[in-house]
Amino acid sequence: MFRRILIANRGEIALRVLRACRELGVEAVVVHSEADRAARYVALADQSICIGPPEPARSYLDIPSIISAAEVADVEAIHPGYGFLSENAHFAEVCRSCDIHFIGPPPEVIAVCGDKAKAKDIARQAGVPVVPGSDGAVESPDDAVRIAREIGYPVLLKAVSGGGGRGMRTASNEVSLLNGYHQARSEAQLAFKDPSIYMEKLVENPRHVEFQILAGPDGHCIHLGERDCSIQRRHQKLIEEAPSPALDDDLRRRMGEAAVAFARACGYRNAGTVEFLLDTHGNFYFIEINARIQVEHPVTEMVTGVDLVKWQMRIAAGQKLDLRQEDVRIRGHAIEFRINAEDPRRGFAPTPGRIERLVLPGGPGVRVDTHVHAGYVIPRYYDSMIAKLVVHGPDRASAIQTGRRALAELEVDGPGIQTTVPIHRTLLAQAEFVNSRVDTKYLERFLEQNA
Repeated sequence: MFRRILIANRGEIALRVLRACRELGVEAVVVHSEADRAARYVALADQSICIGPPEPARSYLDIPSIISAAEVADVEAIHPGYGFLSENAHFAEVCRSCDIHFIGPPPEVIAVCGDKAKAKDIARQAGVPVVPGSDGAVESPDDAVRIAREIGYPVLLKAVSGGGGRGMRTASNEVSLLNGYHQARSEAQLAFKDPSIYMEKLVENPRHVEFQILAGPDGHCIHLGERDCSIQRRHQKLIEEAPSPALDDDLRRRMGEAAVAFARACGYRNAGTVEFLLDTHGNFYFIEINARIQVEHPVTEMVTGVDLVKWQMRIAAGQKLDLRQEDVRIRGHAIEFRINAEDPRRGFAPTPGRIERLVLPGGPGVRVDTHVHAGYVIPRYYDSMIAKLVVHGPDRASAIQTGRRALAELEVDGPGIQTTVPIHRTLLAQAEFVNSRVDTKYLERFLEQNA
């Protein structure tokens, strides 16, 4: 195991990784921007280093500053968390060239996984179902029209290097396709510095089901079951749960085997998430693989008892993955609610500010992952998520009841601060959610109907 690592992230994931370090006996060095100087995890770290101003480009995305901090602190490894540089192949390569372990997949694998067109090619070769679409990037508007006619409308345009819904457009006819093509390319260029777009058939009314994988240094790979992330808004997840209420044992087995097959085919190492769309007929299609720890990893930890962050560090340090597929047991049901400092009544606009009162829920079956506290100032520079409320019960109905109780206990107050807590409370009262009659567009329809 490593003696000392650097945590190249912020917020709740920085604290989550720091806690794993404590329990493994590993020293933790935290980097932070000027905006995060007073953060709790900064005070808890064995060492902290300021790497720049609040703007991400000048701090958490500044590779030279992070590498300099790692060298000054004499660390053996860097944990990138999620977001920021976590799926940046160049950063992973720089780490390797500086003889610093990157706690994640090798840079070559990150590069392949980050190219959605190449990832789909690997999936096809591995026998994993994919959504019909273009073979690689769509090079021109004429090509877009031709491919759309071949696979049929509606279609989905997606950024090759994208994520989080950016560089993504749907089209139901040729006019909307041509408009969407140019818009998606422009957005992809701004967001990812890569305008490349690929196209696929739009799967209507799908569920979003993803499988957590772990792959050891020797390539031994297992999955730890699935998470259902169908409650989302504009491709941003809001609620995740495990296991998925939409899967029976046979479908779960087939999807899990497909996830592992893809991971093996691309030479995957460490923790990752293979994402699928599931249609109303029980057909599933590979979307992409996220080559990092996911925001929603706690729901898997709650139902399996496996600490994914610790395993990330163990695998990066060269330790053999001694878990076998038959060792994985799913116990009960877990649901995660993302608590964002956003105002749902104003289109989920961020609401930064000072938290004056914070009451966190507790009791049986409740876990809260958060870095905030009373007096904490939510900065305007970063993602608006301030906490993850995770509940667990012996079955889904029990988990929903625990979720209702925990959400009723949770209070976040401060001047101008609004959160997603009310929308979570409302969703748990809806028959569609309780009976799991949802898809990836359910939340958007619900919000439109209840505006």
